[in-house]
Amino acid sequence: MATTAAFVMINTQTGKEQTVLNLIKKIPEVKEAHLVFGVYDLVVRVGCKGADDLKRVISDIRIIKSLQATLTIIVLPDPNSS
Repeated sequence: MATTAAFVMINTQTGKEQTVLNLIKKIPEVKEAHLVFGVYDLVVRVGCKGADDLKRVISDIRIIKSLQATLTIIVLPDPNSS
């Protein structure tokens, strides 16, 4: 089954980075989640069954308290993979 992958860049309220990270890591579709320095506070990699599943996962992430903003980057399928 083909999967839809995405990276989600997240900004949190100051001082809430670890709290948000811990909550995000509980979402089953989250494959990796990291605290980072720079424009964003967290970078999250998700893998979903398709576009509808991705929409649900992003909604689950966006309702987390202390989260301020997200930017989702959808990964294109590799045309060379079988």
